[in-house]
Amino acid sequence: MHQPPVDHADTNTGPSDSRDVVIEARAVTKSFPGGDGGMVHVLSGADLAVHRGEMVAIVGASGAGKSTFLHVLGALERPTSGEVLLAGTSVAQLSDDALAALRNRTVGFVFQFHHLLREFSALENVMFPLRIAGKSVSVAKERAEALLERVGMSSRRHHRPSELSGGEQQRAAVARALAASPAVLLADEPSGNLDQGNAERLHELFGSLAREMGLGLVVVTHNLSLAAKADRTMTFEAGRLVNSSVMERVV
Repeated sequence: MHQPPVDHADTNTGPSDSRDVVIEARAVTKSFPGGDGGMVHVLSGADLAVHRGEMVAIVGASGAGKSTFLHVLGALERPTSGEVLLAGTSVAQLSDDALAALRNRTVGFVFQFHHLLREFSALENVMFPLRIAGKSVSVAKERAEALLERVGMSSRRHHRPSELSGGEQQRAAVARALAASPAVLLADEPSGNLDQGNAERLHELFGSLAREMGLGLVVVTHNLSLAAKADRTMTFEAGRLVNSSVMERVV
């Protein structure tokens, strides 16, 4: 199987040690105004460091703050206090434009719902972020085709989302998230909308991506099968990551 090219030259700093930290949260808090005029404290000093080549699963009860933490970790939202570093760069003092540029270079996102562009084929969807980044059609197409092959979607690359199954749509979304060679992939309940068979296929894919592509992978999930693929599982409780366990990844 042809493997997609991996290029972290624009997103990673420091030596090529497979244990380099690529994303980090230090004492992160996040609060929102409540309906009664007070503040709701969702994150209360959360810490996490993820290394290149490592998959970390975050589990916990609904409403514990997992998705909020993922959004702050990926710089979709700014923390109320604390520090987030993407590929070694602190986001605290960056302007909104500079932050968006860093995020686009550094982080890929996969959500529960694929958010593919309906009018475009799977191939065109994966090409899209590369074309936005200024890559030529030929370069974008080569990269997209290699990624779609990697996620088992080569034969379906010319199909539009409406012609794909839920699992196929989500695998195309994973390929799109990887298109710009991010240092980090963040996934929020990626298999939460899939049947068991498609979920297991997606879980196998996630289980190999971090090590194979040299990125840091953080996945929020309620699915124990997906969590079992991770190098570490972290439990989110009362706004903090309060427990961790090292799990043997099945190779």
